[in-house]
Amino acid sequence: MSAPKKDYSIFEDDIDTRHFDIGMLWRLTHWIAPYRKQMWLALVMVILAASAAVLAPVVVSRVVIDSILLGAADTQAPDFGQKALSHWLDQATGFHPLVVACSLYALWIALWAVFGHGFRILLARAVLNGLRDLRRDLFAHLERLPSSFYDRVAVGRVMTRLTNDIETLFELLAGFGVLLGEFVPFFVAVTIMLALNAELTFQLLAILPLAAIATVIFRVVSRTVYRATRSTVSRLNENLQENLSGIEVVQLYGREKLNYDAYSAINRENKDAENRAVKIESYYGPSMDSMTFIAITIIIWYGGHDVLGGTATLGSVILFAQFADMLFRPIVAMGDQWNVVFRAMASCERIFQALDWDEALKAPENPVPLPDDLKGEVEFRHLNFSYLPGSPILKDVSFTIAPGEKVAIVGPTGSGKTSLIRLLCRFYDIAPQSILIDGIDIMDIAPADIRRRVGVVLQDFHIFSGSVYDNIALGNPAVTRDDAMRAAKLVHADAFISTLPQGYDTPLTERGRNLSHGQRQLLAFARVLAMNPDVLILDEATASIDTETELIIQDALAKLTEGRSSIIIAHRLQTIREAHRIVVLTQGEVREIGTHEELMALGGTYKTLYELQVQDVRASD
Repeated sequence: MSAPKKDYSIFEDDIDTRHFDIGMLWRLTHWIAPYRKQMWLALVMVILAASAAVLAPVVVSRVVIDSILLGAADTQAPDFGQKALSHWLDQATGFHPLVVACSLYALWIALWAVFGHGFRILLARAVLNGLRDLRRDLFAHLERLPSSFYDRVAVGRVMTRLTNDIETLFELLAGFGVLLGEFVPFFVAVTIMLALNAELTFQLLAILPLAAIATVIFRVVSRTVYRATRSTVSRLNENLQENLSGIEVVQLYGREKLNYDAYSAINRENKDAENRAVKIESYYGPSMDSMTFIAITIIIWYGGHDVLGGTATLGSVILFAQFADMLFRPIVAMGDQWNVVFRAMASCERIFQALDWDEALKAPENPVPLPDDLKGEVEFRHLNFSYLPGSPILKDVSFTIAPGEKVAIVGPTGSGKTSLIRLLCRFYDIAPQSILIDGIDIMDIAPADIRRRVGVVLQDFHIFSGSVYDNIALGNPAVTRDDAMRAAKLVHADAFISTLPQGYDTPLTERGRNLSHGQRQLLAFARVLAMNPDVLILDEATASIDTETELIIQDALAKLTEGRSSIIIAHRLQTIREAHRIVVLTQGEVREIGTHEELMALGGTYKTLYELQVQDVRASD
C-alpha cells in the first residue's frame, strides 16, 4: 500500500496554550447558533441585572441620604428617576418615605438577583447545548474513522478531545459570560458616574491601567507555575492509575516501597508548584484590593472637598464609593479568564484537528450489492499489505475458500493471520482484485454490507453496557428475543444465562466482569450466530476457554460452521484437524496448504508447529 500522507504526530503533541485565534471562536458559533434566542435573552437579562445593580446604590445615596436624611435641595445631580418613583410610591401607599425607599432598594436587589440568575441559567443552557452538539458531532466523526487511524493514534489522546478539551471550552464560553456580567455593570456605572461628576470619574479611570498592568504581569508570571501544577497533577494521576491497575504485580514483586517513593517524589513536585501558585496569588489579591482602597481614598479626598464646597452632595460621594468596586471587578475577572482563554485556544485546536481529520476508507461511488443467496466463496488473490511503508505484513497471499469450506489458518505469532481477516472485514483499503467474495471485488462493495454478511468471533470479546440480550442483539432490530434465545441455546450459553438473577435481562457490568471469560466467549458465539452470517471467522475464539468448556461448544461450532464458509484461526488441535484445509502462514507468506494428513506427510512448518503443540499438551498433562 502507499505511504500514509497524514501527519499523525499532531495527535501526540501536548498543546498547552495557543495564541488567541478569533477564527476558532467564530467557528464555535456554528454550534451555538441554534440557541441564539437563549443567548439574546441572556443578554437582555444581564442588561436588566446590571441596571438593577446600579440603581440600588442610587436609591441609597440620592434618595435615602440626600433627600430623606439630609433633605438636600440639590437637583443638579441626576437620580435617574428614583426620587420621583419613591415620592410616587409614598403618595400611593401612604407609608413613611424611609420605608418606601428601603422597599424600593430591596426591589432592585431582588430584581438584580432574579435577572442575574436568569442570565446565568440561559447562558449555561445555550453553551451546554452547543457543546453537547459539538461532542456528538465529534463522536460521530471519530466512529467513522478507519482502523488505520487508531493503529497510529493513542485512544487516550482521542478521548481527551471528547472529554477534557470540551470541558475547557465550557470554561471559556462560560468565562465570556462572566466577563459580560461584569463589564455591563461597569459601563452602566461609568455612565452614571460621568453624569454625577465627570472630573472625579476621569481621575478614577486613570487607575485602571495600573490594575490592568498588574493583572497582565501576574498572569504572565503565573502561567508557567500553573502549567507545572497541571503537569504534576497529570503525572500523579498517571502514576496512580498505573500502580492501582497493576496492583497484583506490585504486590507479587514487592514494589510497594519503590512505587511509594516514586509517587511521593511527584507529589512533592506538585506541592512545590502549588505553593508557588499560592505565593503569587497572595501578592496579586492584596494588590488588587489596594487599587480599590486607593480609588476610595481619591473619592473621599476630592469628593469631600466638593461636598464642603457645596458642588456635590454627600450621597453622590457615597455612590461613587459604592461604584468603585464595579470599576475593578472586570479587570480582575479578565485576569482570571486569561489562562482559560489560551488553554481553550489549545483545546479548540485539538478538537478541530480531530473534527477535520478526513481519513476514510475508499467507499465505492456505486457499490455492488451482495446477492441475497451469497455462496460464500472467498478468494485471496496475490494480496499484499503493510501497515507502514517498507514493513510488509502480507506478501503475495493467494488461496481460495470454497462455499461451505472450513479453512484453518495457522502460523507463528506475527505471521499475518489476524491481518488477513481484518482485511476481509474491510477495515483497510487494499489493491483492487486482491480479495473477492463470490467473484466480487470487496473494494467495490460497501464496507457495511460486507460486515453484515461476515461474522467474526474474537478471542478478546467486547461486552457493552446493557443486558445480556442487548449484547447478543447489539441493537439489530432483525434479531428478536426469540432469535437471541435460540442462538444462546445452540451454543449452550442458555445454561449459564438462566442462572443469572434476571436471565436475559441481567445487566452486565463494565466489560462483562460479572461473567467468567468462558461465559463471555459463549456469549460471543451466540452473538454471531444470531446475525446468521454467510461467512464465519473464528479468531482464536476458543484459545482462552478451558478444555471442559471447549468440549461443550464443539458441537455448537459444528452447527455454527455448517453450510458456511469458515476461516478458523486457532491453536487448538481438535479445531485445526477438523478443517477441510489448513493454510500455513510464515512471515506473511503462504508456505503450505493442505489437509492435516497431507501437511504432516510433507514434514514442513505445519508438522513442526503440530509437534510443538503436542509436546505442550503432554507437558500440561
